[in-house]
Amino acid sequence: MTWIRILSLIALAVASALDHSVASAASSGKVIIAQGVDPSTLDPMNHQESPAANVCRNIFDTLLERDQDLKIQPMLARELPRLVSPTVWEIKLRAGAKFQNGEPVDAEAIKFSLERLVDPKLKLRGSPPFAPLSHVEIVDTLTVRIHTRAPWPILDTLMSATQAAILPPKHYRDKDSSQAGRAPVGSGPFRFVRWVRDERIELEANEQYWRGAPRVKTLVFRPIPDDAVRVAALQNGEVDVAVNIPPHLATIIANHPKLFLTTAPSVRTIQLMYYTHQYDAQHKLIGPFPGPTADRRVRLAMNYAVDVDDIIKNVLDGKAVRTALMLTDKHFGFDPGIKPIKQDLAKSKQLLAEAGFPSGLEITLNSPQGRYVRDKEVAEALAGQLTKAGIRTTLKTHEWVHYFGTLAYNHRTQPIWLLGWGTSTYDAETVYVPLFRAGRFLSNYYNADFEGMIEQAQATMDAKKRAEIYQRINRLWVEDAAAMPLYQQIDLYGATKRIAWKARGDEAIKGYDMAVKDSK
Repeated sequence: MTWIRILSLIALAVASALDHSVASAASSGKVIIAQGVDPSTLDPMNHQESPAANVCRNIFDTLLERDQDLKIQPMLARELPRLVSPTVWEIKLRAGAKFQNGEPVDAEAIKFSLERLVDPKLKLRGSPPFAPLSHVEIVDTLTVRIHTRAPWPILDTLMSATQAAILPPKHYRDKDSSQAGRAPVGSGPFRFVRWVRDERIELEANEQYWRGAPRVKTLVFRPIPDDAVRVAALQNGEVDVAVNIPPHLATIIANHPKLFLTTAPSVRTIQLMYYTHQYDAQHKLIGPFPGPTADRRVRLAMNYAVDVDDIIKNVLDGKAVRTALMLTDKHFGFDPGIKPIKQDLAKSKQLLAEAGFPSGLEITLNSPQGRYVRDKEVAEALAGQLTKAGIRTTLKTHEWVHYFGTLAYNHRTQPIWLLGWGTSTYDAETVYVPLFRAGRFLSNYYNADFEGMIEQAQATMDAKKRAEIYQRINRLWVEDAAAMPLYQQIDLYGATKRIAWKARGDEAIKGYDMAVKDSK
């Protein structure tokens, strides 16, 4: 290890200690966070959704984490992973960390947790991005080696994902995912207290946390799907943080005497997803989807039929960034040379006629309500634009847990559905693989050329060559109209001035980063 690296680690430790110097005293105060929806589970490995991740990241730790500047830093690992060979990564753990039930955070816990994540018998919904992981070898009590089935360039990055949470083996070994999702135990800064479904999740400070106790005593998550109700709760002092502030209310929050607005360009992009192929409940490919979206010309016609800039201006008050891909400019694999499609109604009608629909067609658009910024209103605007272009669209809105947990995970949102997708890895692999590779929980797409290129990209360790592969993947994805990319979300949060906190670009809400100025 170089002296620069050593000094950097020392500086990080000192900064963390200074930042939480008041945490050596007893934690105090309560912070109530209003999310748009209730999580589907509190098993950190059995989901791919931010509302669950935001609760879980306060209960569980991971080997690595992203700091406020979104840079990867050691967490339960005492230093960044070392690549021993193309398929072996070595990780050394910090000494002294314990789970909330007293079990030690050791090599056995790492092996149990990561092998549980990819256990094919469990079929955990957070497992697809980790498919290349083979097994974990225990070197000694505080050292493990993670083996992969092939070279895998983003293993270190994915060790910061909530799905890679480290679990206490004795507590979880005999629990199925349903049991695990109701009684979470981790090594994080907050302990689970209770979950009243669709009402609140209560956490309390872990006073024995290895980093020092959090400054906040009680952390509560409340689901409030309706934007107006959520903002009113913030204004009335019923909650301290509210997610997804409607853009047209941002100025009101910013000018409120007791509130402040905090924003960040999101890792999340919003898009319409198409069914090109049908999969069964076990995610096995059945064949082409028996509907119009199986035809590339219909998908392209829909992409040309909408005016996304108009939606950004009139529905989102200008607070979004038009995208050509499902990648932001911070993603590895992003290509600035690919520009968004502009509305072209003549071309849309021509493509529909070529596909055998000269008089247009009827279609259903599925959307959640309350999960993303003005998601229902955006879906309504899209349905209206498509209908005017001859694609007569019926909108169906759904409650989030049913929409994602029951419909999307089981390939039942056909033929088109609205999805926001953002992973804190900022890597193209964690966009394309879970959403478009065959056999994944959320994929309704198949393209043999795409499959081959993705497989090649996943096994390429050379960053330059890997970037070149993703350039080709991006072009194929656009040309095949695999989805309808819409915009990058700008995250808007409202908060009370009684707390100290600021938004992050990865949507993480960490109680450990909060402090209560007035705990009365």
